[in-house]
Amino acid sequence: MDSIKTSPIMENEHVKELLELMEANNSLGRKDLLAVISQVAAMESHLATMVMELAVMRKELAEARQVNSPTKATMQKVVIAMQSQILELRDKLAELKQDVINGCKSAIAKCKEKGLSALRNITEYFDIKPRLESMRDILDNSIKQDNKMISRIEAMSVEYHEAERHLKNIGRAFAGKEAIQETKPVGKLAKAIEAPIKTDRACLLAMRNCINNAIGGLNRLENAERKPPIMETINKLNKQIAQSQRDAPIVERQKPCRTER
Repeated sequence: MDSIKTSPIMENEHVKELLELMEANNSLGRKDLLAVISQVAAMESHLATMVMELAVMRKELAEARQVNSPTKATMQKVVIAMQSQILELRDKLAELKQDVINGCKSAIAKCKEKGLSALRNITEYFDIKPRLESMRDILDNSIKQDNKMISRIEAMSVEYHEAERHLKNIGRAFAGKEAIQETKPVGKLAKAIEAPIKTDRACLLAMRNCINNAIGGLNRLENAERKPPIMETINKLNKQIAQSQRDAPIVERQKPCRTER
């Protein structure tokens, strides 16, 4: 599988232009929007790590001519499963990235048409929460698959060592020696097969964390946009105070009594 060839999202011209525009005009939503886009960039990095790990495993598998066939078959299954995960995530991440870029382009175009007021409701250009939630579901399933593969490999290793122990104990019984009671832990070969799966799982968990952070950033943006701007609130309160003063009954001042001399 080829490594990801598209440029990182933070280097996209439309993304940079919108963030620079928001920074120049002190837009309140810039910090949260930047946080959302940064999470997408982090997911790109994690996916690239998964691709490199898969490439290493493929190379090791191709060179593993002396490995017994059951182990090699297990490694092949792991490679196929990881490749399937990566292809699905790569496509979904590419779609998410394009949605973000399109949102930046739309926001910039609206600013040129209607002015900076278009930045007040920045989330209307980024309807990406459903896609993020869909990706999170995919990641959850992939994490479960990795957990199952790790459990299966460890179970196979234990069974192999248990069978080996039984064979040794038969020989020890004929020799009049005491049987070996202790079962060996997961073997080196099993750990070698597990290693790339565990790296893959770590990347999947990190990507899921990125998605949760991105959704949190979008929620903060939406909540902030529902609140009226500070100056608008102050002006509204000033008008209410002025109106209450006009509506209040006028109390005549009592004239001071003149004392007779």
